[in-house]
Amino acid sequence: MAQASKTSTRRPDSLWEASLTSDTRCESEPWEHGLEADITIIGAGLTGLWTAYYLSGALPDAKIIVLDLAGVGFGASGRNGGWASALLPMGLNRLEREYGREFAVATQHAMHSTLDEIIRVTEAEQIDAGVTKGGTITAARSLPQLDRVRHEVETYARFGFEDDYHLLNAEEAAAICNMTGIQGALHTPHCCAVNPAQLTHGIGRAVRRRGVRIIAPACATSIRRGVVTTTHGDVRTRYVVRATEGYTSMLPGQRRASIPLYSMMVATEPLSDDVWQTIGLHDRPTFDDTRHLIIYGQRTADGRFAFGGRGAPYHFGSRIDDSFDSNEQVRLRIISTLRDLFPALHDAQFTHHWGGPLAVPRDWACGIDTDWKNGIITAGGYVGDGVSTTNLFGRIVTDLIADRELPDYEPKVQQDHLPFINRKTRRWEPEPLRWAGINGGRLAAGLADRLETRTQRPSRFFGGVIDGLLRR
Repeated sequence: MAQASKTSTRRPDSLWEASLTSDTRCESEPWEHGLEADITIIGAGLTGLWTAYYLSGALPDAKIIVLDLAGVGFGASGRNGGWASALLPMGLNRLEREYGREFAVATQHAMHSTLDEIIRVTEAEQIDAGVTKGGTITAARSLPQLDRVRHEVETYARFGFEDDYHLLNAEEAAAICNMTGIQGALHTPHCCAVNPAQLTHGIGRAVRRRGVRIIAPACATSIRRGVVTTTHGDVRTRYVVRATEGYTSMLPGQRRASIPLYSMMVATEPLSDDVWQTIGLHDRPTFDDTRHLIIYGQRTADGRFAFGGRGAPYHFGSRIDDSFDSNEQVRLRIISTLRDLFPALHDAQFTHHWGGPLAVPRDWACGIDTDWKNGIITAGGYVGDGVSTTNLFGRIVTDLIADRELPDYEPKVQQDHLPFINRKTRRWEPEPLRWAGINGGRLAAGLADRLETRTQRPSRFFGGVIDGLLRR
């Protein structure tokens, strides 16, 4: 993990963090001088740990080290909404436009199969992360939202996924997720609800059993050919995998490569069976809707509501700070939104509130960059859709390195039709332009949602502002 504006190792006060025990937490090793490795991975989140997991299988004799500022799952990997989904920040239409239909279809198939791979590994490694493949439901609570849901279903059908993504009417949707005002929904089986901290620490423990060393605190300050410099000293290495995600902007020269965008969550106390009978979500599908200011939720394995959304401000200069991990105004707004969706929660107690930064590249698209001259591979940019994509990227990075090391290596991921590798993206604008643009887009999203609710017509002007400022 890259160095934050205020270097800290204080763990987030999240529901997921609170669920960890001495038996499930993956501990790190302290720094020691004279470190050398064949492969050094910066970041002990899901990208870094999945990469270490598959690399340790493909190259069992390789010396692999994972470095992190604060230990396993400190960043977005341990704080997110717990969706292992088949979503990508770039949709099928954009993939087709930029790379062709074959690439778009192959990418979606790869995301579907990634969910099964995550389930396979959690079972093989005996990781109890509350993984339930209950699918997901994208609800529509207004006519503009219903139009967007229909368009999304039609898009999936156009690419041959009509058996995977279905349009539900109001009655069918309410039977799954009894949300107020629901008029219809998209439903797909391709999503798992998980406890992300348990998943990340479980992969960390599996990695350590395979001989990988996880060293923290060790804050990377620079990366160059053959050397990773940290606040404690240098690591000599052949390859570097940079998996810094939301903390990338804190590395020298990377402030405009991606921005740290904060997302916030709340969690309730365990709810009674009567309350859940009213709400639904019996098979633990995750849920959202198509409002512009994103929301997301799940029913946890222990019967709580974990619910979050965007709307927290972007901080000038891509700053990251512990004080940004909570926001009382956003907390109250998230609780109000959830109670509006599910009035049965009116008297429920909210026991946790937390947040953290996720990485947003300028083109809102994830990717893997290879700099073989210097032995540096960079992976990330998930825009909040990384719980499952990190697994796919970990396998791709493993294939890329193992293919250079083993003459007869056969890649496990068919990459010929995947658009992730060495894609070019421009940098974010300098300040104060990006501060004004990002926060302007955030305000426009909230205004667009309010106008659509009031008028029942799509907010085309503000939707265009959002796309112009934030999506392209």
